[in-house]
Amino acid sequence: MKGKKIMSSLIAVLMLSGVLTACSSKNNETSTSPATTGTPETTTNTGGVDTSKEANLVYYLWGSEGVRNKEILAEINKKLKADLNATLEVKYIDWPDIATKYPLLFASGEKFDMSHASPGAPVSYFTLASEDALVDITEMLDTVAPKLKAEIPASVWENTKYKGKIYGVPSLYSEYTPAGYAYRSDLLKKYGMEKITSIDDLVKYMDNVVANESFPPMNGKAEDAANMFRMLVDTTDMWLNAPGISLNELNLVTKSPEDYKTVFHPAYTQEFEDWAVKMREWADKGYWSKDVLSATLGSKDNFRAANSAGYLTHAQDWIGQYGADLLAQPDSDPYFFTFAEANKKIKRKMGVDNSTVISTNSSNPERALMVIEKFMTDESYYNLIQYGMEGVQYVMEDGVKKNPPGFDEKKDGGGFAAWSLRNDKFVVPSDTENPVRNTLFAEWDKVAIDDPYNGFSFDPANVTTEIAAISNVNSQLGIQLMLGKTSKAPKEAVADYRNQLKKAGIDKVIAEVQKQLAEFVPVN
Repeated sequence: MKGKKIMSSLIAVLMLSGVLTACSSKNNETSTSPATTGTPETTTNTGGVDTSKEANLVYYLWGSEGVRNKEILAEINKKLKADLNATLEVKYIDWPDIATKYPLLFASGEKFDMSHASPGAPVSYFTLASEDALVDITEMLDTVAPKLKAEIPASVWENTKYKGKIYGVPSLYSEYTPAGYAYRSDLLKKYGMEKITSIDDLVKYMDNVVANESFPPMNGKAEDAANMFRMLVDTTDMWLNAPGISLNELNLVTKSPEDYKTVFHPAYTQEFEDWAVKMREWADKGYWSKDVLSATLGSKDNFRAANSAGYLTHAQDWIGQYGADLLAQPDSDPYFFTFAEANKKIKRKMGVDNSTVISTNSSNPERALMVIEKFMTDESYYNLIQYGMEGVQYVMEDGVKKNPPGFDEKKDGGGFAAWSLRNDKFVVPSDTENPVRNTLFAEWDKVAIDDPYNGFSFDPANVTTEIAAISNVNSQLGIQLMLGKTSKAPKEAVADYRNQLKKAGIDKVIAEVQKQLAEFVPVN
């Protein structure tokens, strides 16, 4: 049974620590066009699907429910009822619960229809496909959603395939999400600096903050440990993240995009030991608070409260949160130090990185695919799910989306984290996002590399016990190392970390990853 098969992945996942990075923004804005009315079809649609019986579909999304989400959804359902004789119920997995509740969604056997999926989710898209958790939509696309199939380029569909079959609908949104540090340009200028483009520049900026301000450079919490590890990986040679251990932890890496089948753990390198020493130095200098391991407020919140000189995140989040940052700190004009940029390791996002999938427990997979087609190919549906109700959540002025006059987020706010349904041709600029987005992405387009592991599905069945043990080591000593908070001196702590990883079974996990990679060929 599918539920039993996927438990092999779940055992390891439930031990994970850290915070998901697929998305940092807690509330996507939503907007809608006026809903249409009409009489639902009572026979069949052009694809031959019988729509005479109403279908009530359950759609799981990440994030919390917006204040006026029910009203937005009511407008969506008016249209769906008229066009497809279907209605949609949205259920939410809140951000702190994703690492545990998302895997349980598939392992429990719960009946639902659609959800978000990604190779980087707590359970990978490719793992879900391999364990029969997702509907094979390869042939269904031709008969049920031909417009959707034509909308998405063949090369993008190719990247969603597992063993030659399509199990999800990929996003058509152009974006890059490399990790980095968002920092205040007003302080940068105050210190006589131009830009942060290296670790040395970052140190200079943070030294100035410590010497001149009443707040630290990075005033966050334990989750920042994962980003400190990302900084190590992204700024070291041509290291790239490798599969086997969740990217929310201190994960495996490979030496280069070309040598992607040679996998190792950074802990056993001199670079890692040197980094652990540096993290202790940074902690001792006061680059973050002394109580970082027990703190409850993140660095972005502290940044907006003028209690931090920057925050760790990914590029798309910095771009999307730019307006909110400026609203909170009007003089800050945040810039972004992209860790992977100097070494030319910015990875191109593939459509499969954000996909919408249909559960094999769905009672109406054809109708679910038809709904996905509406959201991605019909602008009126797209506006509703992505932006909200026009005049309530947004207005359009000269081709730019803005909040309506008198808009109050606490009363009028609403939105769905439906980024998997995005389509570039319907995207409109927002006055809240950083205008540098298009020019920055155009520059990255010229140098971006493909993820060599695109299409690879690691099966953890043979090493679930080891992965769980490694996750436990990472959630304790690994986090402490990355934040300079070990009880022992850094080099001694690294030695302990290496020993604990050995005992947990790191060698067995690496051998299993390499074994499974032996015959793998990237789909890029």
